[in-house]
Amino acid sequence: MANTPSAKKATRKIARRTAINKNRRSRVRTFIRKVEEALAAGDKTAAEAAFQAAQPELMRAATKGVVHKNTASRKVSRLAQRLKSLSA
Repeated sequence: MANTPSAKKATRKIARRTAINKNRRSRVRTFIRKVEEALAAGDKTAAEAAFQAAQPELMRAATKGVVHKNTASRKVSRLAQRLKSLSA
């Protein structure tokens, strides 16, 4: 358990930051799931709309450090690839 005032403050800051990061990660997963569900249903217009919403959310998470930049890029790339194969 933290004893010094600075350690107590650090604990509070970490808890606050963890909650924010958890919320962001959850949002990213939700947006990705919406794209996945639209792709699985074969609904091209819904999938495109969901993808357009998911892409900035993923990149924002990367900017904020919730996910790595390359991870976000990889996820966007793979979703775009699947979306393209749906239309073909």
